Amino acid sequence: LDEHFDSPQHAINVVRRMLHVSGMVLDNASPAVLGHLSKNIRISAIKTPLVDEDVGVCASIRIVNPQNFKKKDFVEAKTATEPMLDFLSQCIRYGVSVCVAGATGSGKTTVAGWMLSTFPHDKRIYTIESGSREVALAIKKDGKIINSVIHTLTRPSENDAQNIDQDILLDFALRFNPDLIFVGEMRGAEAHTAQESSRTGHPVLTTIHSNSCEATYRRMATLCKRKYDIADNTLLDLVSEAFPLIVFTKQLENRERKIMEIMECEIKPNGERVHRTIYRYNITENRYDSDGKLIIKGVHERVSDISDGLKKRFVENGMPQNVLDKICKGEAIAC
Repeated sequence: LDEHFDSPQHAINVVRRMLHVSGMVLDNASPAVLGHLSKNIRISAIKTPLVDEDVGVCASIRIVNPQNFKKKDFVEAKTATEPMLDFLSQCIRYGVSVCVAGATGSGKTTVAGWMLSTFPHDKRIYTIESGSREVALAIKKDGKIINSVIHTLTRPSENDAQNIDQDILLDFALRFNPDLIFVGEMRGAEAHTAQESSRTGHPVLTTIHSNSCEATYRRMATLCKRKYDIADNTLLDLVSEAFPLIVFTKQLENRERKIMEIMECEIKPNGERVHRTIYRYNITENRYDSDGKLIIKGVHERVSDISDGLKKRFVENGMPQNVLDKICKGEAIAC
């Protein structure tokens, strides 16, 4: 760009004013800060001495527009098939916790947001997000809110007594009688509280940074250890029980976003964990065309049925038999 700051200090002062909106202070005592400019704009900033003196400050601003994707949008973009999406929707509808994993920009929050939008209006959703809100779930009809949603945001503070993090908001969630808890992203000790909430009967939908379905459980266990130092095998058992379904999303090299895999972790009576891939995206072709454009072709395939244990859980949570039959056959569900 031709435009530039007058000096490194000028850049720092501008970023400081931007951070003032969220009450965050960028100085030598706190040279790395996360804040927000408005409800849907996040800002991350680091200053000297974390960056060079002749640079002064480095800031990243992310505009997050709450997306109102419909099922047909995902299907037309070939992000997923209709039976895959119906399966995910029915999972949270009938009390099975789901974790959506992937890298930044892979579409985790977009997929999770659509799943939340399918939740029945007469049931309560309690959402927890950090700094800014990425999901907008309140639905108005004739000027009235017709669904039950409680949106909450963390409030970071250098004063421990005033710091409200995801862990604290999760504790509060259990007091609001939620039918579904949405944790915007597992990134710290709140992972332990999230898995505890799920294991005590509160279905939880969350997202996490991970590079595969199986690696997600190890990532969860690592985050849980930030709160309590528990043996790895014990933590893996806990998170596998808490989140029986993992959805792995990915942005391919050609910028297309795909649900690459939906996996169930079945826990056998002897404690053995069996990873069962239900759906998978198989890439059949990678090539560059004559214009140098990368062409990626593939297909979503149903790999295996859900476990008998998950079927039993669906039935116990009220899933109609005809819906369960369609899920087992990999068919779309007419809503």
